[in-house]
Amino acid sequence: MSDNTIVIVAGEASGDILGAGLMRALLKQRPDLKFEGIGGPQMIALGFTSLVPMERLSVMGLVEVLGRLPELLLLRRRLIKRYTQTQTHPMAMVGIDAPDFNLVLETQLKLNNIPTVHYVSPSVWAWREDRVFTVAKACHRVLALLPFEVPYYERHQIPATFVGHPLADVIPGPLTLQQARHQLQLKDQPVLALLPGSRAMEVQKLAPDFLAAAAILQSQMPHLQLVLAAANVQRHQQLLTLLQSYPQLKIALVLEQSHRVLAAADAALVASGTATLEALLFEKPMVVCYRLSPISYALFKRKLKVPFVSLPNLLAGQKVVEELLQHQVQPQRIANHLQTLLIDQAAAQNQRSQFQDIHQQLACGADVTAAKAVIEVINQCNKEFGSGCKL
Repeated sequence: MSDNTIVIVAGEASGDILGAGLMRALLKQRPDLKFEGIGGPQMIALGFTSLVPMERLSVMGLVEVLGRLPELLLLRRRLIKRYTQTQTHPMAMVGIDAPDFNLVLETQLKLNNIPTVHYVSPSVWAWREDRVFTVAKACHRVLALLPFEVPYYERHQIPATFVGHPLADVIPGPLTLQQARHQLQLKDQPVLALLPGSRAMEVQKLAPDFLAAAAILQSQMPHLQLVLAAANVQRHQQLLTLLQSYPQLKIALVLEQSHRVLAAADAALVASGTATLEALLFEKPMVVCYRLSPISYALFKRKLKVPFVSLPNLLAGQKVVEELLQHQVQPQRIANHLQTLLIDQAAAQNQRSQFQDIHQQLACGADVTAAKAVIEVINQCNKEFGSGCKL
């Protein structure tokens, strides 16, 4: 490892997008920078060295993580040893989301005078408020995607920068609805997009209900076209297996084309997460679902401090989209809400209008803003530590 190495640890597809954008912006400042840690295909395509597959960090839920805990703890110890017990320390570490994994790693690196940045604010304002003290110990700065997060950190004297979201800078892009439908070989008839998540657990818990709801809608609306988006090769195989139980369903399964699928859609059924933000930016009326194990959900609900869990509602500060959680995730219920969005133009337009306002707030040139913040942290820390290594 050279002294011009920046460590990035991202745990899922959305983190891969953020990491790749940050790398591009930093490389414009210093083309000789090297990047390693844990990342996905977009980061790897830019020269990133991923020490383990990013999929190993993609786990959600308090109970679900227990089965993977020994592996995750061993991996984290390996990374701490790699970056602290060598003569050459990395220039900085950027932990992208995955707070349960990254905050401990960041803390150990920070104790060794390595500049640390946490990209994507942990939802301390929503639940687990006590974790704000962990954030303060872990990183020199938080990069927040949402505008209301920075004042919260400022109240706790934690440096934070609002960067917006890089997806807001590139979506919807030049792809029109007609072009997307042509590329997906769809007719000029109503289209429903189904995005059941990028994690194996999400697809396992949500996809059967998504497909059952889609079957109900297609029986009621024979001309409705269904497009199922697989986030990666693993999810594609998982969904392909599930589809064998729905031989009557006329549905297109596409791989790694979620933006094209959303561009082509009239409405979307989405697992809560980054995909809801993507649907919002494409201005697609949506229904949001999520399901955890019963124990995980009970623990999560007890600590939840906000009335919503989906990003569109959190950003709007009010209920804009329907959220169906746990036992509410029922095929008929999902179908009823989606049918309203597909038929009632006023209901669909109400969501689209709210989405347009939110889009404007989030389009801030996030990649460049985040890179500037990382450079500031490196230079400030090196001045404090007496190092001459600056960007």
